[in-house]
Amino acid sequence: MVSSVPRLVIAAPSSGSGKTTVATGLMAALSARGFAVSPHKVGPDYIDPGYHSLATGRVGRNLDAYLCGAGLVAPLFAHGAQGCDIAVVEGVMGLYDGAAGQGELASTAHVAKLLRAPVVLVVDASSQSRSVAALVHGFVSWDPEVRVGGVILNKVASDRHEALLREALESVGVPVLGALRRAAPVETPSRHLGLVPVAERGSVAVEAVAAMSAQVAAGCDLPGLVALARSAGSLAGAVWDAGEVVASSPPPPLPVPALGALPPDPRSALDGPRPQTPDGLDDAGRAVRVAVAGGSAFTFSYAEHAELLSAAGAQVVAFDPLRDEELPDGTAGLVIGGGFPEVYASELSANESLRKAVAELALSGAPVAAECAGLLYLCRELDGLPMCGVLDASARMSERLTLGYRDAVAVSDSALAGAGTRMRGHEFHRTLVEPGAGAAPAWGMRAPERRVEGFVERGVHASYLHTHWASEPGVARRFVERCRTS
Repeated sequence: MVSSVPRLVIAAPSSGSGKTTVATGLMAALSARGFAVSPHKVGPDYIDPGYHSLATGRVGRNLDAYLCGAGLVAPLFAHGAQGCDIAVVEGVMGLYDGAAGQGELASTAHVAKLLRAPVVLVVDASSQSRSVAALVHGFVSWDPEVRVGGVILNKVASDRHEALLREALESVGVPVLGALRRAAPVETPSRHLGLVPVAERGSVAVEAVAAMSAQVAAGCDLPGLVALARSAGSLAGAVWDAGEVVASSPPPPLPVPALGALPPDPRSALDGPRPQTPDGLDDAGRAVRVAVAGGSAFTFSYAEHAELLSAAGAQVVAFDPLRDEELPDGTAGLVIGGGFPEVYASELSANESLRKAVAELALSGAPVAAECAGLLYLCRELDGLPMCGVLDASARMSERLTLGYRDAVAVSDSALAGAGTRMRGHEFHRTLVEPGAGAAPAWGMRAPERRVEGFVERGVHASYLHTHWASEPGVARRFVERCRTS
């Protein structure tokens, strides 16, 4: 299949240049003009896609060449962009910044090349005039395979300043497609892990997106940006389909390797034929019910996870640990993703009824998959406040930021992954977990240091590691099958 959806990648020389404002504002401005806009984000960020969803009315999706592999970027993009008139992809960090020590891998430039998409460079022009030409020239010429098709100037001081910047850029040969004035910033508050998620801001987030839309509509050449998007090359290849990949990729039964013997490619042992596993139906032939945590405390998830669970035979039901006092009726398995439980520790702790229900489900042996925030919620306590007590561990906030991509291997057989399963993941947290005794570790890490991490106990798989199940869709099928048989 060939995908010819018009598309743009919004990039910048560095973080803080205004990518999120421009990308979200452009999505909203085009949506307001009748375009069906497909929103995407490069990298593992969970927060920006929430703003993208608000701007477009569609699910914000991530494109991560490290977590999923370069070969899945175009299929996942095509899956998300089906039926859309145009796609806008927000980059990550600086245009050429990728996975540490691995060249262009997972950089915005890498994803732009995989998508055959033109790049619009957002430049913070607040402290320069003619030097902007040297800056843009460097980014344009660094990699000839990256097509920088336009520049948007941000934080421009005046008409005179804009004229100087435009004059300087004439020599570079890259059109200026917008100039945003230096004004009071759109209200997008941040805290210890980035922007405050949309789910926590309600109508204020709606107002912020509307302000971004107005700013971009007033300062940018929307017809020029659409024309540039339409110049993107066609993408040949299959569209990612959750049903197809679940059916063809059940989990492989691999032995547990020694940490010191991990191969250079953490997924190299996953090649070859894979056995089939049963559909995720209960004994009466009905779909098993998997409850997925949501609400303000648990906002971090990839849309493909729910799609994969559904394709594996699960009925996915959302619940909010801040408000719901019981798990959904008939819950056979539980998925608790990332978020900010440390911000809502008091409210989570006060919901004693739900905490007991989660503990009872876990103690029964039902499958529970918890990532980062989910791990904290399952601990005995968080910052001294009682949590679910599923794990004999306590958690607390710290000053240390743990951040980065990880190569991992499952060192214990669990409801989520068979021992030996290799996956790539991402850590991003400012908390520490002090484990007690009894649970086996979930993952063995290759870098930045060799270590084991997480907990596997009964049906529980809990870890700091955020993974993207599209890279190993057999984990969804395994999880649903365990829900059926537990």
